Amino acid sequence: MEQPIRIFCENDGTYHDFRVGTTLKAIDNSIVHDLQHPAVGAYVNNSLKELSYQIYKPKHIRFIDITSADGMRMVIRSLQFVMYKAVRDLFPEMEFHVENPVSNGIYCTVRSGRKVLTDDDIAAIRARMQEVVDADIPFIREEMETTKAIKVFEKHGLSEKTPLLKTRGNFYTSVYYLEDTPDYYYGYLVPSTGYLRHFDAVPYYNGMLLRFPSRHHPDQLKPIIKQDKMLSIFAEFNRWQKIVGVTNIGQLNDAVVDGSVSDLIKISEALHEKKVAQIADMIRAKRKKIRVVLISGPSSSGKTTFAKRLGIQLRVAGLQPVKISMDNYFVDRHLTPLDEKGDYDFESLQAIDVELFNEHLLKLMAGEEVELPRFDFQEGKRYFAGDKLKIKKKDIIIVEGIHGLNPGLTSHIDEDAKFKIYVSALTTISIDGHNLIPTTDNRLARRIVRDHKFRGYSAADTISRWGSVRNGEDKNIFPYQENADVMFNSALLYELGVIKQFITPVLESINPGKPEYPEAKRLLKFFSYFLPVPTDEIPPTSLMKEFLGGSSFEYE
Repeated sequence: MEQPIRIFCENDGTYHDFRVGTTLKAIDNSIVHDLQHPAVGAYVNNSLKELSYQIYKPKHIRFIDITSADGMRMVIRSLQFVMYKAVRDLFPEMEFHVENPVSNGIYCTVRSGRKVLTDDDIAAIRARMQEVVDADIPFIREEMETTKAIKVFEKHGLSEKTPLLKTRGNFYTSVYYLEDTPDYYYGYLVPSTGYLRHFDAVPYYNGMLLRFPSRHHPDQLKPIIKQDKMLSIFAEFNRWQKIVGVTNIGQLNDAVVDGSVSDLIKISEALHEKKVAQIADMIRAKRKKIRVVLISGPSSSGKTTFAKRLGIQLRVAGLQPVKISMDNYFVDRHLTPLDEKGDYDFESLQAIDVELFNEHLLKLMAGEEVELPRFDFQEGKRYFAGDKLKIKKKDIIIVEGIHGLNPGLTSHIDEDAKFKIYVSALTTISIDGHNLIPTTDNRLARRIVRDHKFRGYSAADTISRWGSVRNGEDKNIFPYQENADVMFNSALLYELGVIKQFITPVLESINPGKPEYPEAKRLLKFFSYFLPVPTDEIPPTSLMKEFLGGSSFEYE
């Protein structure tokens, strides 16, 4: 008689015996665990697996639901597949594209020539999606030779996947099926469509918005928030990418192979410089009113380098930038507010002496001299050391910080005197037409490399803090991004192929037993899609140098 295998379930803290070959789904059905929502996947020996995964040896298992980051990703990918199937069932002649994350959803387009979807078409797609969900159809993953997978995709009009699969170089590829509809996803899916009870598809600009639940409130859809400026930046860069012929990783890899990536680097950098110059010209055009430029953006968006390059362009325009550091306006440590865990909340606006900051700005704008504060971070106290500042009429005050777009930071300053800039790495290159690259992954990758090279932090350290960083952004930055007068997309079309070379060994150093290992493994798989992009033609003023080193700018 075959001996059972013993698994340890971290969710209930006990051992269980199962037959060899038992699936995770069967194990989940037989265990009473602590999840509040249906399990969508599991970590097996700290490695993410689908519920169809079969157990043949003793393992440690931890089931996850939609409230985990990986669980949420599985739900979103699966919903995208359901939407694609609905479009293919109803409008087989039209092309479906997953465009950008925006307005708390995913912006998708469906086109064929000049025809675009009507509101009635989108309502029909929504209804078809509901039928697919109600039918509880399983997602089937089939491993096949990559040459065969390419033929399958090309037969179904998905030839844009070909360059990626060819340049990745794997002998086998996982193809997902939803009934007779094939597709490729770079991560796992939920077991079946019945897991996707909460969703919506609504008209949105020239396409539709795929809505999905919140991790923190899985039974509620995220509210739609107006992000016209964000969408316009995405649209601008999408148009530019189509002009240069690089919209996805496969095409970027082709550019590496044929050597045209050299021109791509030059064009990408030139576009950045042109945009910075245009912003400087916008400020110059209103120089009689604008006295303060406020720069904000999330972590690793490249705000510091952007501010330095903007300063150069302002000088070219005949203006003199004067930078004021927000770090010196912290309140004394004992006055710093606490977060919900009882820790000092240095990212709260209340951690800034807003009254003193506004007083100094008003005096400087009036031509008066002020004594700037300094802040001793070790002592947690502000002090003055005779740093006097007085500006001229043509001088422009530059303020960089996470609260730059929050009206509360400069509440005493007339709106006409302020020019607000939002900076972020809004990644527009995609894996393929059905797999976008989250902008947060771009920024996390930058931060891992920078923290390792310049701050002495391991990749595990950075990953472990990333959730807290994201929570701070959700609270203090993203709600105010549409207040910007202009947005600057700091993402460079070629950069992920560069980062690959620096981040891979750092991620590989994370021990499989550490909590950060699953995220490291996910990122390693993501970067495996890229061919390395040479770094020798990246200019010293490039925003990339802030994270890689070798910049001609000095950083504090």
